[in-house]
Amino acid sequence: MWQIARLLLLPFAAGHLLRPWIGGRVDRHRALLGLTDRGTILLVVHAAFGEAVAEGLWGATAPLALVATLGMGALLLALALACTAAAGRLLGFARADRITLVFCGSKKSLASGVPMARILFASQAGGLGAVLLPLMIFHQLQLMVCAVLARRYTARAATPSPPAPSP
Repeated sequence: MWQIARLLLLPFAAGHLLRPWIGGRVDRHRALLGLTDRGTILLVVHAAFGEAVAEGLWGATAPLALVATLGMGALLLALALACTAAAGRLLGFARADRITLVFCGSKKSLASGVPMARILFASQAGGLGAVLLPLMIFHQLQLMVCAVLARRYTARAATPSPPAPSP
């Protein structure tokens, strides 16, 4: 647990504690930091897929197992999206907060999953590829589905509302 907290929780806490001193610089360089953040995630994803390829995971996994994993990932993502959308409505959140809940509530990415898997399954025979396969598939589904949702939310926001009836 300490290793996971050190990798994920400590940097988060340090960033918040240092915000009064570095916040201005962070705000001024938001675009560069965003590229760095996305680049880091891209490298983690690339390394996870590369490791799986090197282990021969894609050739060793039966097509039916891949389809079943894809189906279960899609079902899990659909449930997460539906539950967060319903929770936002039931709790009376504003539209912007409901959208945030939908996008953040389903996020479990390779950027956090790979370090945790390396710690939790360090002694896994045959490498981490088999452990990470469902996460790799879920992550890709997440990216594609959330991109479609983002376009729909944007299009809906750009559509003017009908005028209110006059008294």
